[in-house]
Amino acid sequence: MSHPINEPILAYARGSQERIDIKSELDRQMNQVLEIPCIIGGKEVFTNNTVNQVIPHKHKHIIARVHLAGKDEMEAACNAAVAAQKSWIEIGLEERCAIFERCADLLAGEWRMRVNAATMLNQSKTVYQAEIDAACELIDFWRFNCHYARGFHDDFQPLVSPKGVLNTTEIRPLEGFVLSITPFNFASIAANLPSAPAIVGCTSVWKPSRNSYHSNYVLMQLMMEAGLPDGVINFLPGSGAEITETALSNPNFAGLHFTGSTGTFQGLWQEIGLALPKLKSYPRIVGETGGKDFVVAHPDCNHRGLLVALLRGSFEYQGQKCSAASRAYVPKSVWSIISDDLCAEIKKIKMGDACDFSNFMTAVIDQRSFDKITGYIDRAKNDPNCEIAVGGNYDDSVGWFVEPTIIVTSDHNSETMSEEIFGPVLTVYVYEDNDFENILKICDESSPYALTGSIFANDEVNIQKAFNALRFTAGNFYINDKPTGAVVAQQPFGGARASGTNDKAGGPLNLLRWISPRSVKRTLEIPQEWEYPFMESDN
Repeated sequence: MSHPINEPILAYARGSQERIDIKSELDRQMNQVLEIPCIIGGKEVFTNNTVNQVIPHKHKHIIARVHLAGKDEMEAACNAAVAAQKSWIEIGLEERCAIFERCADLLAGEWRMRVNAATMLNQSKTVYQAEIDAACELIDFWRFNCHYARGFHDDFQPLVSPKGVLNTTEIRPLEGFVLSITPFNFASIAANLPSAPAIVGCTSVWKPSRNSYHSNYVLMQLMMEAGLPDGVINFLPGSGAEITETALSNPNFAGLHFTGSTGTFQGLWQEIGLALPKLKSYPRIVGETGGKDFVVAHPDCNHRGLLVALLRGSFEYQGQKCSAASRAYVPKSVWSIISDDLCAEIKKIKMGDACDFSNFMTAVIDQRSFDKITGYIDRAKNDPNCEIAVGGNYDDSVGWFVEPTIIVTSDHNSETMSEEIFGPVLTVYVYEDNDFENILKICDESSPYALTGSIFANDEVNIQKAFNALRFTAGNFYINDKPTGAVVAQQPFGGARASGTNDKAGGPLNLLRWISPRSVKRTLEIPQEWEYPFMESDN
């Protein structure tokens, strides 16, 4: 069975048609305020309990009014998902795949600029970051997930059917609906979490992040235009705690598909455990959570490659990636060579409005994030074990802007070396050149997370030493590259330890979590006698 190819990334170079088109679409969206309803059973529901969605890099500019779901809407969404499942299963895998492949085609074509512009404004992404996220990765999710789902029927059939018997496996979905709680930072993840279970026959209640209602609603509209039947995915902006409470009170709650903070995920897992006596089945729990992603450099490594990896890996999309490099262990000899150049390159970074394509960075997502990140920076400024090597300034008067910041610390257990910051802050621990093996042990033990990490070394012996020592520190491991940029079907994504259940979005393993197979034995030669041969008398 042939497989899809990854969607090519548009460059948006000066003079290109895509650059002209995206600027036109940005102007259009900047001059409207979108009214965003709940979508329940395919119907728009305007609750008149509204909040404004603003642009992070221009936070006085409103781009949407969002109608929040209350308890009645939450219950209706769960019931709509349950009611839709029978017909959704009966249309069959091929028709389900055809719908999501139409989604991919629409996004690759006429919807591309609309979705990218919405992501640039709503989540404050540069045009390139929006392109690789909201367009290319989501197109890949939809196409490859359909490809994987088609393969399950053949891949999981029994190997043996004795004479007179036909053994088969039915690839059923979970019985009930999946609650999808999605993050702000990737539009692709937001749409994938409810749609991946839907491809194999589940239905979903989608709770988008409060910071990405606008772009996520545009994606919901796209799926509806592609022919998604009513009730298969129900779009429900509102309180996560209230939606979870309502979902868990419904006996048809069948699973949780989550991306967000470790603390929230652990709390949800506990609540699901308490709800078990009221539920029809044991829910599937799939989650990708936090990270404290690392770069470890060996004294013998590619210096320029390391510099570029630290800059891009730490500061693209303002460090608001679960995979962003936020701690680095660099030998003293290497740091003495690259530190001045690294700081000089970082000082060249332009930061500002996402509509200005000369900017490498824009704003962090909201005031709460701004306050958290700047709190870490301010405490580091007052810590005698820390030094601000570059950056450290911030301003929230127009947008929530935080400079790309490098902290150099003499304490490998300092808070910025071990706690997730989720912003443009990299902390570097400089170690003695002969301490490489001990540093690998420190890296392994310094953080509860295990999402992404990378090793920079020229010699294969040292690469393998790090590969083995850091086996459980990262679900996605990079050799001589930055720890970001996983591609669907190339590097399926997910981590373990406090970083999640490691069910690998972008590969077949994630989809397998949403099926509940049924083994079927068809007897062709039906027994007509009840006695067994052993019962014959010896006389």
